[in-house]
Amino acid sequence: MLKQLLSKFPRKSSKSDGPDPSPPASAANADPPTARAGAVKRMSSAVFPASLVAGIEPLLNFKDVTSTEKQNLFITKINLCCVVFDFSDTNPGNNGNTNEKDLKRQTLIELIDFMSAGSPPRFTEPMVAAVSKMFSANLFRVFSPKYRSSSVGWENEEEEPTFDPAWTHLQLVYDLLLKFVSLSTLDAKMAKKHIDHAFILKLLDLFDSEDPRERECLKTVLHRVYGKFMVHRPFIRKSVSNIFYRFAFETERHNGIAELLEVFGSVISGFALPLKEEHKMFLWRALIPLHRPKTVGLYLQQLTYCKEVMFLGELEEILESTHAGELQKVMVPLFRRIGCCLNSSHFQNILFDISYKSMNSKVQIFVAERALFLWNNDHIVNLIAQNRQAILPIIFPSLERNTRNHWNQAVLNLTLNVRKLFSEMDPDLFLICQERFEEEEAKLAEAEEKRRLTWEQLESAAAVQPVSGNTPVLVTAHA
Repeated sequence: MLKQLLSKFPRKSSKSDGPDPSPPASAANADPPTARAGAVKRMSSAVFPASLVAGIEPLLNFKDVTSTEKQNLFITKINLCCVVFDFSDTNPGNNGNTNEKDLKRQTLIELIDFMSAGSPPRFTEPMVAAVSKMFSANLFRVFSPKYRSSSVGWENEEEEPTFDPAWTHLQLVYDLLLKFVSLSTLDAKMAKKHIDHAFILKLLDLFDSEDPRERECLKTVLHRVYGKFMVHRPFIRKSVSNIFYRFAFETERHNGIAELLEVFGSVISGFALPLKEEHKMFLWRALIPLHRPKTVGLYLQQLTYCKEVMFLGELEEILESTHAGELQKVMVPLFRRIGCCLNSSHFQNILFDISYKSMNSKVQIFVAERALFLWNNDHIVNLIAQNRQAILPIIFPSLERNTRNHWNQAVLNLTLNVRKLFSEMDPDLFLICQERFEEEEAKLAEAEEKRRLTWEQLESAAAVQPVSGNTPVLVTAHA
C-alpha cells in the first residue's frame, strides 16, 4: 500500500520535466546493465517520496556532475538517506525493501567517499542543515528498557551483548558523522547552529545503547565533537556529569558509563594547570560517587584512570608552589603513592585532533607516563634533589620494576631517563639503593622458592597417604 501511494509522486529528473519521448530503435536493444540501472531508478522513485529527491537525480555519481551541482547532489543524496527502514523482522522469508536498503547503503558509502576525497568539500549552511537532519533521523531513537534481576549484581552476570539489527546502516551513518565533524573545511561557528545543545544531549543519550559497537563509535564521535566545538565543551562536561549523577544516585542502570569515562579520561589529560574549580568539583561530585553502585566493577579501570590522572595533575600544581621544608612533612607517604602510580597498569586510548586526515590514529596514555612527567618540572626536580636521601629509596624499586617488566616503550624510555637523572644526582646513594633492591629481590625469590617446595611436599604427602575417616585431603588445581 505504501509503495502504491508513493509511486504516485512525480519523478523528477535533472534533464527534463516533460514526458519522455519514444525511445529510438537502438535503445530497444539496450544492454542489461543499463536496463538494471533503469529498474533501480524506478524503484527509488516508488519508495522514496519525490520531495526527498527533488531537484537532481540522486543516483548520479559525484564525478558525473559539475562542481556547482555537487552541493545540490549532496543534499539530494542526504535527503534520500533520511528514510529509515525497519530491520526488526529477521525472518529470512521476508525480504521487504531489500533493494531499497541496498540503495541507501550504497548512497551512504558514496557520501563517505565524497567527504574522504583529497580536497574535502566546503560545507554551506544548507548542506550542514541537511546532514544534521539525516543524522537525527537515523541515529536518535529511544531504547526500550531491559530490566535485569536486582538480586544479582551485573558484575556477576555474563550476558551476551545485544546487537542492533540495523547496524549495517547505523555504522555507515556513524562513519559519515565522524567524517563530518573531523573535516578541516567545516566552519565550526556555522555548524554549531545545527550541532547544538539539543543535538549533543540526544547524542549522549545514545551511550545507553546495548550494542557495544555503537558505544565504541560514540566514544570517537564525542571526542571529535568535544575537540571541534570549543563553545560546547562546558555544556558537554555538565551533561556528562548529570548522567553520572543520575546513574550513581537514582537509577544505577546505564550501559555506557565505562565509555563515557574513557572519553573523559582524555579530556582530563588535557586540563590546564592550575585546575579550575569546576574540574575539582567534577572529581568530588561526579567521579567519587561512582564508587557507590554495585556495578562499579564494570568501569573501575576507567574510573581509576580518571582519578589517578587528576590526582597527578593537581599534585604537580601543588608541588610547584611548595617549599622544601613543607615537602618534608608529607614526602614519605606522598612518594609512596607516586611509586604506586609509576607501576600502575592503567592506561587510556586517546584520539588526537592534531591531524584530521588520520582519524583512526590512537595513542595509549599511561598513568605511569603521567607520573614520570613530574620529573620534567624543574622545581619538582629541585625539591627531590634536596630530599633525595629519603625519596630515592622509596622511588627506586618502582623505577627498577618498570625497566625490567614494563612493555610500553614510552614508559620504559621515561623511566630510564629518570633513573639516569638519579644516578647523576647522587651516584653513591644510587648504588646503595641498587644493592638494597637486589638483596630484597633475592630474598623474595628465595621465599617464593621455599613456598613452592613446601607446597610440592604437601601435595606429594597427600598423594601417598590413604584417606580414612575425616582425614583432610589437599585438592590441587590438577585434581
